[in-house]
Amino acid sequence: MNILIVDDSATMRVGLARMIERMGHDARVAIGGSDALRIYQNERPDMILLDVLMDEMDGYHVAREIRSLAGETWVPIIFLSSREEDQDLERGIEAGGDDYLVKPVSFVVLHSKIRAMQRIDEMRRKLVRVTDELEAANRELARLSHHDGLTGIPNRRFLDERLAAEIDSAQRNQKPLSLLLIDVDHFKAFNDQYGHPMGDACLIDVAHALRRACRRATDMAARYGGEEFVVLLPNCTAVGAQRAAVTILEAIRTLSIPHAKSEHARVTVSIGVYTVIPARNAQAAALLASADLALYSAKQSGRDRVAVHQELEQSNAHSPS
Repeated sequence: MNILIVDDSATMRVGLARMIERMGHDARVAIGGSDALRIYQNERPDMILLDVLMDEMDGYHVAREIRSLAGETWVPIIFLSSREEDQDLERGIEAGGDDYLVKPVSFVVLHSKIRAMQRIDEMRRKLVRVTDELEAANRELARLSHHDGLTGIPNRRFLDERLAAEIDSAQRNQKPLSLLLIDVDHFKAFNDQYGHPMGDACLIDVAHALRRACRRATDMAARYGGEEFVVLLPNCTAVGAQRAAVTILEAIRTLSIPHAKSEHARVTVSIGVYTVIPARNAQAAALLASADLALYSAKQSGRDRVAVHQELEQSNAHSPS
């Protein structure tokens, strides 16, 4: 361990340093409180042997300052003092000390105390590591529970939670909320032609293209189920939503994934767009149903295109270029 010795007596500093080195530890010395605080900030020793009676700053004050600097980090502090009254021990513990030894300190006693503190520190470090690992595992479980195992984008569960929250926000602030419902055209035929591994690869490529199309931090692409996806666009007008849908349409075309069973000879998508300022008590299912009607219109019109829900549409469809 790297042990800091704080004492304004040169004789005590030398004697303690020799003991520490005999125990196999590294000794660092400070001649007073200010020096000790400076060394602690710069080097963060593993343990501190702290004299109580010092001219510049007493050990109690130094201990409180170190505890303040350390924050959540724990460093063992052992007070060394010629005072041996009960109230002195109590004051030392209240100031942040972990043990209190009366001078002169024997090698055996000091060695035993340091070993005990070292074991406690090792157990604490293990507990911190286990706690950190558990927190990381919990964060990963939360991430996995909200993300689709195949594509890596948010799943239906997370979409439902986020959509409900965005509906409340849009209704409260009277801002538009846009939904894009996206379906991979002739996907069953693609799977039959190329096999499920290629089908999975196709869905992953499509999902990544959708995620790249989400330009704002608030936009979100999610897998709705099977070969269907949803892009959620909070505070996005009907015109902005149509523009985003056309961008996605072009992005999927650019992938140029071969599809022999498609009339376009490549993988395409159909997109239904719905924009609304939600009414009070609006339900997510109703918004998705409206987007689904637009998606049905896009498919009926020939696929590889965008259709807008009739209530808010500016133009009925965007034909492929």
